[in-house]
Amino acid sequence: MRELLQKNGPFRHRNVRLYAWFTVLYNARAYYPVMAVLFLDLGISLDQFLLLNAIWAATILLLEVPSGALADTLGRRRLIVVAALLMVGEMALLLFAPAGGGALLLGMCILNRLLSGASEAAASGADQALAFDTLVEHGEEDSWDDVLATTMRWRSIGFFLAMTTGALVFDDKLLNAILPLDLDRSLTLRFPLAIVFLQSIACVIIALRMRETKREDDHSASAYDRICSACRVTLRAAAWVVKTPLALRIVLGGLLIDSIVRNFATINSEYYRLIDLPPWSYGFIGSTIAIFGFFVPVLAKRMAQRFGPLTNLAFISTVVLLCLTALVPAWPYFGVLPAMLLMTVLGWLDFLTSRTLNRLADSKQRATVLSVKGLAFNLGYGSIAVAFGSLVAWQTTVQGDERAAFLKVLSFQPAYFLVIAAAFFLCCALTRKRITN
Repeated sequence: MRELLQKNGPFRHRNVRLYAWFTVLYNARAYYPVMAVLFLDLGISLDQFLLLNAIWAATILLLEVPSGALADTLGRRRLIVVAALLMVGEMALLLFAPAGGGALLLGMCILNRLLSGASEAAASGADQALAFDTLVEHGEEDSWDDVLATTMRWRSIGFFLAMTTGALVFDDKLLNAILPLDLDRSLTLRFPLAIVFLQSIACVIIALRMRETKREDDHSASAYDRICSACRVTLRAAAWVVKTPLALRIVLGGLLIDSIVRNFATINSEYYRLIDLPPWSYGFIGSTIAIFGFFVPVLAKRMAQRFGPLTNLAFISTVVLLCLTALVPAWPYFGVLPAMLLMTVLGWLDFLTSRTLNRLADSKQRATVLSVKGLAFNLGYGSIAVAFGSLVAWQTTVQGDERAAFLKVLSFQPAYFLVIAAAFFLCCALTRKRITN
């Protein structure tokens, strides 16, 4: 933890240090704990919100690998700068979107999701690849585990502050009770957005201070040659993932887990409302998850060093299955415990996939490989989000009540995950001789 502040160890290298601060500010967004409620309060319907999530996932799906390939050919720093600038644009659109603006509001929200997806695609893989290549450049790639663990801890601190602050400034009743003010809800719902808008400007400044690492393929070439090279890198990275048994299984196994967990993370505020939690508590729940996340890197690092990647995936899958099962009863108040544990698993999965793929991939295509992972994960997330929304809509017509429909669809999840997880590990067992576990 102190190494980052004191600029010691691997963090004495500027790129590694700036990567840590960039990922903290880029990911710890104050509107996350109230995201669904925020869009609904702006005037977006639930169906439109689900559509916006699908658009966001589709954008990342289309741009994930091309952006990674461009990072490997045109430069990782340039893609990180683009990601930060797109973040500024996406936050400005939401910050100034007219509440109840009808078609104009929907159009601005769609553009927000497009820019957000493009930003995520540009940053995905490029930031980690730039930091890792900096370590390789100095012969210190073995310290990557420490960089990941420290960065994840700082990210947890960032999430703690963002979740707590975002929920507090969003709640007009709480603010008016604490402060001698008379703030309207239409104003306070913008406060979390304003905070993240300032973070986006800080991300631009950080990205501009990074430097490009020297790689063997660095040379002066025409734009056409670089584009052709990007296409070749894309195809080569995709083929490498498919042909590398461990990489393929890590990506597929991570996809199965990430898709269902991340979908719940998107709609968790609806679940909190279902179990009778007040809106102001959402931020404290997110902050508590961030505190749990502070200790996840320690567990993830020890588990990764003691057990193989597939064994770690099996442990994670078991935790996910137990949490999904515990969500079904929707116990008032106590139902928050499995929800919190479920979302904490994402940190463990992120550490495992990043560690494994960074060690397996060659520097020339590392960012592209990480983007292939992101592409697969977002394909899974988008598919689950669309399926979940469709099932809720169908069950609403059957049950006649959206609350009952939401509960019914939640009850489908444990059986679904059990079947796909069992099929995945069975396939791995049948081909175990080809896997280094």
